[in-house]
Amino acid sequence: MGYTPGDVGKGASLFKTRCAQCHTLAAGEPNKVGPNLHGLFGRKSGQVEGFSYTAANVNKGVTWDEETLFEYLENPKKYIPGTKMAFAGLKKDKDRNDLIAHLKEATK
Repeated sequence: MGYTPGDVGKGASLFKTRCAQCHTLAAGEPNKVGPNLHGLFGRKSGQVEGFSYTAANVNKGVTWDEETLFEYLENPKKYIPGTKMAFAGLKKDKDRNDLIAHLKEATK
């Protein structure tokens, strides 16, 4: 099963509890332990200016969209072996759908 539109509000809560310690969303906000995610959709992996990525992330060459994020967020280290993102993933499809729905709104 792939991405299906989720609940933006629930996704915002997931972002706050699971992602915000390492990522920012708005234009001009700083990179943290992870890169700023503004403009995420349609961008290739490993491309945020001023962020030091692993070669694995840069070389993956994936373009982020609903489907690639749905797969990546289930198990980041499986999707990009060698990534330094220390996040086990969101195993529930619904959680990933909700988070991606929020990211689509919040990273424009």
